[in-house]
Amino acid sequence: MANRLIGETSPYLLQHAHNPVDWYPWGPEALARARDENKPILLSIGYSACHWCHVMERESFEDERIAALMNDHFVCIKVDREERPDLDHIYMSAVQMLTGHGGWPLTVFLTPAGEPFWGGTYFPPVDRHGMPGFPRVLLGVAEAYREKPGEIRSSVEQILAGLQKGEHAPAAPATVSPETAVTAARSLAEHYDERFGGIGGAPKFPNTMVFSLFLRAWRSTGERRFLDMTVATLRSMAAGGIFDQIGGGFHRYSVDARWLVPHFEKMLYDNALLVRLYLEAYQATGDAELAQVVEATLGYVLREMTHPEGGFFAAQDADSEGVEGKYFVWTPAEIAAAVGDDDAAIVSRLYDVTEAGNFEHKTILSRVVGVEQLARLFGRPVDDVAAVVARANRRLLETRARRVPPARDDKILTSWNALMIGAFAAAYEVLGTPIYREAAERAVAFVSTRLVRDGRLLRAWTTGEAKLDAYLDDHAFWLNALLDVYEATADLALVQRAADVGETLLARFEDREHGGFFFTASDHEALVHRPKPVFDGSIPSGNSAAVFGLLRLFHYVGDARFLASAERALATFASAMTANPFGYAHMIAAADFFARKPHEVVIVGRLDDPATAALRARVHATYLPNHTLVIADPASAEGLPPAKDRPQVDGHATAHVCRGYTCSMPVTRADDLAPLLAG
Repeated sequence: MANRLIGETSPYLLQHAHNPVDWYPWGPEALARARDENKPILLSIGYSACHWCHVMERESFEDERIAALMNDHFVCIKVDREERPDLDHIYMSAVQMLTGHGGWPLTVFLTPAGEPFWGGTYFPPVDRHGMPGFPRVLLGVAEAYREKPGEIRSSVEQILAGLQKGEHAPAAPATVSPETAVTAARSLAEHYDERFGGIGGAPKFPNTMVFSLFLRAWRSTGERRFLDMTVATLRSMAAGGIFDQIGGGFHRYSVDARWLVPHFEKMLYDNALLVRLYLEAYQATGDAELAQVVEATLGYVLREMTHPEGGFFAAQDADSEGVEGKYFVWTPAEIAAAVGDDDAAIVSRLYDVTEAGNFEHKTILSRVVGVEQLARLFGRPVDDVAAVVARANRRLLETRARRVPPARDDKILTSWNALMIGAFAAAYEVLGTPIYREAAERAVAFVSTRLVRDGRLLRAWTTGEAKLDAYLDDHAFWLNALLDVYEATADLALVQRAADVGETLLARFEDREHGGFFFTASDHEALVHRPKPVFDGSIPSGNSAAVFGLLRLFHYVGDARFLASAERALATFASAMTANPFGYAHMIAAADFFARKPHEVVIVGRLDDPATAALRARVHATYLPNHTLVIADPASAEGLPPAKDRPQVDGHATAHVCRGYTCSMPVTRADDLAPLLAG
């Protein structure tokens, strides 16, 4: 028997469509029933690649007895956090206030008006490990709702007050300085793991925004330690089990401090952000291994995470055949069967594959030696060993492809697609691989046609259906993606489209009273709270991305409203950035862009002129975190304000570089451009 979720498109909701729970999707029908029957709401929020969400479903939501308790005492609503991040943010914040921690599955109890009064995350089916069993929780909450309405109302009022206070702007806005980013980086560096890289201990997340900030600090100060910490971390991740050694791409995080045992889900946004970080580090160092990680990761995305029309899928599950990580682990016998006995010894030594294993009697592949070390160990030429490894990786991938794969969440989300579009555009700029440009342009076309309706950006597309008005992060990431692809392609129309998105941010999302941006638009569904999230999580906050995008946009179109809006937000959050650099790392990067002023590079030359390409290539090869790049054909140089009055020198492709209202002499040779980018 199917429940009401059977009519949904979300893969996560459809996973629950045959539970005996009388699930509703979030909407007027469920809320009306709760009001009519004066029943509390049991809200369960998760996502398709969430391992513990699957566990709670198997243990509780598929249990007839527990489902009966849920149905008898509550109106049960199931939400996909990736489709409704507004609901997830509100109710996750409430649970974090109540319990001091959060996570998924998120279990929240609401009044019929949608007001949270109690909640938690995963609950087991019986009392164990110091946690109450879910049946006991259900009965206790139902009794409290019936018998103690005063306590319920008091809890609601405290939580709602806390939500408002948690996102209230400081009374006295401050200013940002050119030293903000360096000061923050020095503070964050105190938490660096000198042994394994990364920030802190287990569990260990990539923390891409922090390491991107370290690279900025290195660029600003020349302090080598910031670069060294970043490169050491990226090398450790690339060698560890968090990186899929044969298929490419990164898993969500490592449960240990040494990057060995991952939580096996693969998220589109993690891979997009890591590609950008590896590219930045490659620009800074020229280290070919960093570029190889980018190529392997984007190869995975193109192979397994790309819709035929160009959009990018959301995630791959951690589980296969109901077992976490089963798809990714190996035994020595499986290695030998895949690569042959002659190569098995080399491959097993490379990836540390043993009979004992490192994960439930099997082995998560991680690189413990390099090819040159392998050559010495086996007494063979380096080229021979490299050929063995390349051949073995192909065979291992072919063998693994015959296994039952993890489920894939085929939602296409605007915000996450925008992050990956930016990653492909940057990879084309830095590495020059045409397929990366093609992927970025096809994905832009997908979002532009499939996720725009009547001029409004939408949140999600699944199996032919687009729905839900887009949120702040969708608009902010999309704005930056359009500018990223413009810089890679010189397609002038993208700048105008970015300006249209900037207008939307100002008109429908900006908090004109306090500065910054709300997560939902002014005409969004009325909820118990209108969130204004400012902390970076697994992705940059929508506020930081909006500020960054508006600052960039100002330098392209010259509209002072975009600059003023970004400046108001920076002033609003300046004190908080200083107090909590970890939570504001991407906002601090935007503050650095604002305070230090970007290199404004204008290249005037025919797009098919090799001299124009040489100037562009020199810009793209340079680690230059604060810059804008305009490429203008002489016939259309008036199309963008920065290109006006920027002539060619003697008919040659010419680069003009300005910074902080001061311009250098124009140059026509790439070698002469390099020193202008170094300041």
